[in-house]
Amino acid sequence: MAKSKVAYVCNECGAESARWQGQCSECKAWNTITEIRLGPSATTNKMQRTGYAGELTSKVQTLAEVSLAELPRISSGYKELDRVLGGGIVPGSAMLIGGHPGAGKSTLLLQTMCSLADRMPVLYVTGEESLQQVAMRAHRLGLPNDKLRMLAETSVEQICHLALQEKPAVMVIDSIQVMHVADVTSSPGSVSQVRESAAHLTRFAKQHQVAIFMVGHVTKDGALAGPKVLEHCVDCSVLLEGDADSRYRTLRCQKNRFGAINELGVFAMTSQGMKEVSNPSAIFLNRGEAESAGSVVMVIWEGTRPLLVELQALVDYSQLANPRRLAVGAEHNRLAMLLAVMHRHGGIQMSDQDVFINVVGGVKVEETSADLALIAAMVSSFRDNPLPKDLIIFGEVGLSGEIRPVPSGQERLQEAAKHGFRQAIIPKANMPKHEITGMKIMPVTCLQEAIELL
Repeated sequence: MAKSKVAYVCNECGAESARWQGQCSECKAWNTITEIRLGPSATTNKMQRTGYAGELTSKVQTLAEVSLAELPRISSGYKELDRVLGGGIVPGSAMLIGGHPGAGKSTLLLQTMCSLADRMPVLYVTGEESLQQVAMRAHRLGLPNDKLRMLAETSVEQICHLALQEKPAVMVIDSIQVMHVADVTSSPGSVSQVRESAAHLTRFAKQHQVAIFMVGHVTKDGALAGPKVLEHCVDCSVLLEGDADSRYRTLRCQKNRFGAINELGVFAMTSQGMKEVSNPSAIFLNRGEAESAGSVVMVIWEGTRPLLVELQALVDYSQLANPRRLAVGAEHNRLAMLLAVMHRHGGIQMSDQDVFINVVGGVKVEETSADLALIAAMVSSFRDNPLPKDLIIFGEVGLSGEIRPVPSGQERLQEAAKHGFRQAIIPKANMPKHEITGMKIMPVTCLQEAIELL
């Protein structure tokens, strides 16, 4: 009997080392090295894995000889999901969907597969739930159940064997953490099993032009569980986010070989399953009637569309030697930098104040266009001076106090005007070429000018 080989792999970056060590030599992460056992190698297995996507024959070509004919994308039936995937499902692609327990991963995929089952053969493979549990969920959501093909299996080899007989166009694997291959002796969910299962399914998808959705669990930090190579081998990786006390879910793309990675899809979790939110700005702008200090609306750019969100700030005198700085939905380091810029170039000192920042609706703001709105909210709360409800603010603030332009300024203003905003404080370089009817635009070039307007 051939002896199994042992390897030590980092869960974060996938780097291998000759022996176990406390810190990974590649990514410098601590306590991420895991021992895995590799199955005995065979000549047949080596031949099956040669070439791109497991092709047995390879040949050298020039770029001119490569066919540029694009495969027609498959519409999932949900515009928000198609937007995040880059326009639809690409045949032969491997997609990974992660999210916290209860976020709605299985519900969204079950609804999508029931919608696709009317147009093409599909296969839903469940390894965590029984077929009866999935059927009960479909019945509760009122989904059609006469065409969707189901399979309860955890063996990757058996799944691929049955898929060759069914010939589905789209297949769901729920979840990748419970799948296993026969050549690896470790238990399901281990680093080696997850890596080999994902690689086997990815090769099957590309060899037989089957689009595969793989459901992945996340760790307590919100990252996808398993080795980092799991995200490397798939074509598309998306994350379904949402707080437990919120009915809204955001689908954000982290990697996409067939489209942009900064697209955002918004869904609402209802008793009838996941419903699309075609106008996300409307739900994030559910403001009160009375004006309140520290509240301002900003325009962020998500993928190919603008999004209006409300930003709240609370500045209060601190009883502590080190005042608290808390940012929910915004970057904490960015907040500290803006406080320093505001003190140096705006003449406003908050070193003895607690500062709390919150982006309403659970949206995560990662772009720099929210700098000016963040400063405006803090100044409004610090002075206890409410800002007009029809005021929109966006712009990047530099370390020397200058207001820098942001991309797609014209489209941001048009989206704000569509929702009834009549005033705007923006960078001077973002002044629109054509006048926007009914909107008063106040351009600024430095932080001091913006603070005077507030």
